[in-house]
Amino acid sequence: MITHKQLSLADIFSDCKEKFENNKYQFLSLLENTINLDNLVPASFINHFYAYTGRPRKYQLYAMLRALILQRIFSIPTDSLLIIFLKFSQELRDFCGFSKVPDASKFTRFKQDFLLDLQSMFDHLVDITEPICQEIDANLASMTIFDTSGIEAFVTENNPKYANRIIKQLKVFKKAHNLGDSYDPYKAAYGSMPSHAETNPAIQQMYINGHFCYSFKFGIITNGLGIVRDISFYNQEFLKTHPDIVVEKKSDSPDEDKSLADSKALIPVLKDFFSKHPLLNPKIFLGDAAFDSIQIYHDIFHELKFEKAYISLKTKLKLKDAQCPLNEDGLPCCPLDPSLPMKREGSKTHLCSGIPSMKFVCPKMKWVWDKVTKTKHRLTFCENPCTNSPCGRMFYIYPEKNLRAYPGTARGTQEWEDTYKIRSVVEKDINHFKYNYCISDRKTQNEKTLHADLLLAGISQLITVIVANKMHKHEYLRSLKPLIA
Repeated sequence: MITHKQLSLADIFSDCKEKFENNKYQFLSLLENTINLDNLVPASFINHFYAYTGRPRKYQLYAMLRALILQRIFSIPTDSLLIIFLKFSQELRDFCGFSKVPDASKFTRFKQDFLLDLQSMFDHLVDITEPICQEIDANLASMTIFDTSGIEAFVTENNPKYANRIIKQLKVFKKAHNLGDSYDPYKAAYGSMPSHAETNPAIQQMYINGHFCYSFKFGIITNGLGIVRDISFYNQEFLKTHPDIVVEKKSDSPDEDKSLADSKALIPVLKDFFSKHPLLNPKIFLGDAAFDSIQIYHDIFHELKFEKAYISLKTKLKLKDAQCPLNEDGLPCCPLDPSLPMKREGSKTHLCSGIPSMKFVCPKMKWVWDKVTKTKHRLTFCENPCTNSPCGRMFYIYPEKNLRAYPGTARGTQEWEDTYKIRSVVEKDINHFKYNYCISDRKTQNEKTLHADLLLAGISQLITVIVANKMHKHEYLRSLKPLIA
């Protein structure tokens, strides 16, 4: 027989108190024990915030930062919802250090007034987290991955009805004039739309994830671990310091415009990144086909001193004066069987001139052990050899002659396939920033506010790295949400 126990008010109170103390405080206590803002916030930020203005600060710097960082970690989409959480949660107020909850205008003014300080804090955290990334995986930490995206602004032009109305009119125009398939209403709509939003010229027309939109464009650099290393916000101030970057519309093709803008932004952004962090020395660059140009390969290797570049091809390779048959990836093939690529020798070969070269050997060659001399030597097992040499045919490729074909590594190999897959981490990071850190769908047109939100997302991720490292749980390197659950 099951006995029933009458619960008293004291029992219910004790049970609730235990849950608050043992469960609800656990995550906040973890953050409090692992995050020391004295080491993370630059002194210049503190001095600027507490500069004498004739009126003391009602809300402290660390309190504002903790609240905005928690907003990203908890995926709270708006400042107004953050304020509601703070008002109804004594635990969150205690953690942040608020005796009274600020209103929405306080958070907005904080972002706009201390934008440059947030940038310096982000750059400081990049330097702090670099040794952590190197310790976790030095190879992935040595990679530099760049991509661009946009934050859709809250403007009329982003209403789907705006674009659909133009596309519908052009479809009717195509049908009325019996135009052929060469006339694409979508490209024509792109060409007829204004280059920027009417309310703010900085809100540029873009083509993101298969749809038209009017956005503030930004660039992001991550390493192979998917940890953000740099954020560039393409506002007017940025473009003034980099006049070579062109983001205006140049053609009727949205894909071509994106490639043009991305390719022009890459080298200036990387130069700025390395000048801010001189101790960082990445060796490998990864990028999509937008960066497939001869000039970019030249700048990556000769100016920025990268050793390898994994960039997919936008057009097919055309190699002049090739001394051996080559496949579409630029790999030498068997002279008698062009479908059979030759094998890359594992050791690096350098001639007396000091020019780096890539050595390829017969695909049917194997290393054989000689019991008499107790050494290994090459021996081909080809049934129809193309040379009298017992080790088979050999070719030497000189990457300096064509960096696009041989960007420090061989295309089409397993190494290329495995390494290039890592490039997807930058796209995952952008998606993480937009949706988990709630950067997208912000109801604002102010570029300073959006820029600050983007930097706060980067700061939150880097603080996540520090917390995960102190916990010795690198599976939480990019997100602490499993700990909240």
